[in-house]
Amino acid sequence: MLNKKVFHKSYEPLKLFMNNKIVIFISGRGSNAKNIINYFSDNSDFQVSHVFSNNKHSDFVNHIKNTNVQYFLFEEAEINGKVFRELKKINPKLIILAGFLKKISPLYIHFFKNKIINIHPSLLPKYGGEGMYGLNIHKKVIENKEVETGISIHYISEEYDSGKIIFQKKIKVDKYDTPEKLEEKIHKLEYEYFPKVIESLLI
Repeated sequence: MLNKKVFHKSYEPLKLFMNNKIVIFISGRGSNAKNIINYFSDNSDFQVSHVFSNNKHSDFVNHIKNTNVQYFLFEEAEINGKVFRELKKINPKLIILAGFLKKISPLYIHFFKNKIINIHPSLLPKYGGEGMYGLNIHKKVIENKEVETGISIHYISEEYDSGKIIFQKKIKVDKYDTPEKLEEKIHKLEYEYFPKVIESLLI
């Protein structure tokens, strides 16, 4: 069942004018989501208004207890029903997939056309597709002796990781990199560039 938890700051209400809202979907710890929320916390025009999560074990909710961000925990069976209806009510300017591991339905892609973006920890089209996330990607990069890797930010399409690319950033793969070291480097790129690219799409 869709579980809505709402937290409000005591000092300033969130502006909820039409289309100034950013919505984030997560499946894990939500480290990118936390970074995006912090980045936009002082922005007077756009802020993260809602986070949707399908991970009941995530401690992400503790990060937003003193913010205006509304948190929705949902089950997979609800994504094309209750979750979709709630999103239509919110009418966000942009929907961000930040470590969300479920495939997005065409229902979303058609209704929120050019409003859903994702970040992927490789230089697409390399190492994209079903099952390609996190350490799975970095292991393959090292196994295949790639000399560079990076991040890709792209619009969502009906096929995994195949939407129009908005932004890419490359880094070198060093001789002594492990999948874990590569993951750490990629996270740094994500934290630096993801919020900036989101902001560029909003203005």
